[in-house]
Amino acid sequence: MAGTARSTPNDRGPSRNRDSRPDPATEAFVAQRNLLFTVAYEMLGSAVDAEDVLQETWLRWASVDLGTVRDQRAYLVRITTHQSLDRLRVLGRRKESYIGPWLPEPLLTTPDVADDVELADSVSMAMLLVLETLAPIERAVFVLREVFELGYEEIAEAVNKSPAAVRQLAYRARAHVAARRPRGVVSAAETRGALEAFQRAVDTGELQSLLDILAPDVVFLGDGGGVAHAALRPVVGADAVAGMLAAGLANLATRSPRMALVNGFPALILRLDGEIDTVLAVRIDEGLITGLYSVRNPQKLSRLQHETTLRR
Repeated sequence: MAGTARSTPNDRGPSRNRDSRPDPATEAFVAQRNLLFTVAYEMLGSAVDAEDVLQETWLRWASVDLGTVRDQRAYLVRITTHQSLDRLRVLGRRKESYIGPWLPEPLLTTPDVADDVELADSVSMAMLLVLETLAPIERAVFVLREVFELGYEEIAEAVNKSPAAVRQLAYRARAHVAARRPRGVVSAAETRGALEAFQRAVDTGELQSLLDILAPDVVFLGDGGGVAHAALRPVVGADAVAGMLAAGLANLATRSPRMALVNGFPALILRLDGEIDTVLAVRIDEGLITGLYSVRNPQKLSRLQHETTLRR
């Protein structure tokens, strides 16, 4: 689990051999580590599992004869993709027995992620939920092509398919995502405005500012994982969501909501007795909130203690 990743080389610097020269394998891995984590996270929606994938990637990379490797970055991405696809199958079985809705593990991200519009969009809670609706191989192809802009030949090697098959998979995945992703580009300012309306409702107990920006078909998803209290089914429709929120506003007020950059976009972090209790993210479509995502499973909140660096 998360602890296994501690033995993986990180961005503090490569290990050195006895004559103080950087170890080439470690140096190459460290140089690409943030990219590899981002690939794994976008494929899995879980930072814990992404770290496990990086551990497996490192173990395989450390045994490779570097003299046979033409493109180290592509080779490392290929190993990470293979390991992520294997882990997706495990996650699929785990989600079948998950209690209540499953949401991606939120990350406290660095400001430069928000500055990269395409990267921020690709790791947003809304997009990760769309990626969940793809078959594993389609998800891998979409992420590698649309987010990391790898060539079809590189992707073909990473997923063990022909370039022609990869083109077909990319076409299908692109159409699937386009039909389900938020319509139009959503700005951080727009997201922040929606969350400020939510925060005003919490602070004042008056729901009207929030009701004004809830879409008629808004969906609320709460992820408690059977550990923290959360709605066990999606709550659908503005009236139903507003009613649920109205019942919990006083309780939410005790958790002192604060804005932070989560998965590249503003989100609210709520604390109870100094500990992170809830992360609330939103999906915006044409100026209205169409998705409210509340992550309360404590096992998914550990990465919010420090910023995570993501790279394309």
